[in-house]
Amino acid sequence: MPISDSMPKSVLLVCLGNICRSPTAEGIMRQRAAIAGLSLKTDSAGTGDWHIGKHPDERAQKHAKQHGYNISKLVARQVGPQDFIDFDLILAMDAQNLADLQLIKQRAEQQFDSKPLARLALMSEVDNSYYKQDVPDPYYGGPEGFEEVIKRLESSVDAWIDSWMI
Repeated sequence: MPISDSMPKSVLLVCLGNICRSPTAEGIMRQRAAIAGLSLKTDSAGTGDWHIGKHPDERAQKHAKQHGYNISKLVARQVGPQDFIDFDLILAMDAQNLADLQLIKQRAEQQFDSKPLARLALMSEVDNSYYKQDVPDPYYGGPEGFEEVIKRLESSVDAWIDSWMI
């Protein structure tokens, strides 16, 4: 199946702390892109700095593993202006992450002058099942929240991959 012109070479997945949603999204995107035969650089980051250097939340790791995704080796980091140069597409888990990323992108525009910057979108932007809905943060909830995140992320990742295939 041919790949569309809109297919990015690299995708950064972003949430607040980079220990629940975005590392899970990274694991899902990496695995499903590989299965689809796509060569795609993937990474994840958080808008906040609370968890830099930490592995994903143990509950996120457990639920991801139950669905066949190993995210245990990922390490949290904070997104910065350089990411808008290093990635083609940056996907935000929710509207607040998107707003925070738009501010970082403005700094990148000033810092990198006329260089092309990453496209910014909501994780669910092309997903008809969850169109433009936030991926809920499961951090303060129970196991059902982590399961809901995986269900939504699988749907949105598949929608993005489908959008890149002609």
